[in-house]
Amino acid sequence: MDYVIESTGLFTDRTGAEKHIKAGAKKVVISAPAKDKDIPTFVMGVNNEKYNAATDHVVSNASCTTNCLAPITKVVLDNFGIEEGLMTTIHATTATQPTVDGPSKKDFRGGRGAMQNIIPAATGAAKAVGLCIPEVNGKLTGMSFRVPTPDVSVVDLTVRTTKETSLKEISAKMKEASEGSMKGILGYTEDMVVSNDFVSSTLSSIFDQDACIELNSRFFKLVSWYDNEMGYSNRVLDLIRYMAKKG
Repeated sequence: MDYVIESTGLFTDRTGAEKHIKAGAKKVVISAPAKDKDIPTFVMGVNNEKYNAATDHVVSNASCTTNCLAPITKVVLDNFGIEEGLMTTIHATTATQPTVDGPSKKDFRGGRGAMQNIIPAATGAAKAVGLCIPEVNGKLTGMSFRVPTPDVSVVDLTVRTTKETSLKEISAKMKEASEGSMKGILGYTEDMVVSNDFVSSTLSSIFDQDACIELNSRFFKLVSWYDNEMGYSNRVLDLIRYMAKKG
């Protein structure tokens, strides 16, 4: 056995994940944020080139939301700089949510029925971007709203840039990246889209130019969609292919 995709959600620390190594696997990819900081986090198209085959035997592919947020963050950072930002993800329901009101170990809101409510929730996705892009560590944070839809989520990144720019310039750089260095990972659209238009999209993040807002030359709201199931699953496989290629 060469690779184990740890998707149970039960073994996201090093002690748990390394049980797969002891059982004969060569590498373990955790399909969630890792609990231990010494486990490296890789997001395809953002920092996968930092993977070290000789030392990185247990790795994290972060979350679906981080995989959506990180590419657009990198484009903004590389071209205009980032002073600070807040992220909100409007997130489809997940398997951890109850279908009707019930008890929750984490918080009272988390126990409310998934299909009857819009539920504010905590997420570490924005902070996790700092694990793969150290330059924004401490500059981003965010939250989630769980909504009663079965699939497809959307990230709203409200960001203050270091340099003065415009939404037109930011959009141009997003389009350029989607056709170049981030092709197959970052998408770009100017269509009047809604969430169902992205069901089964294999991209990590699809920048929605028409939904974005410019307040002034350094303050922007950037919107990007993602199929939180299909897109993320494809990135896990891409990461394994990349790791296998590196040996």
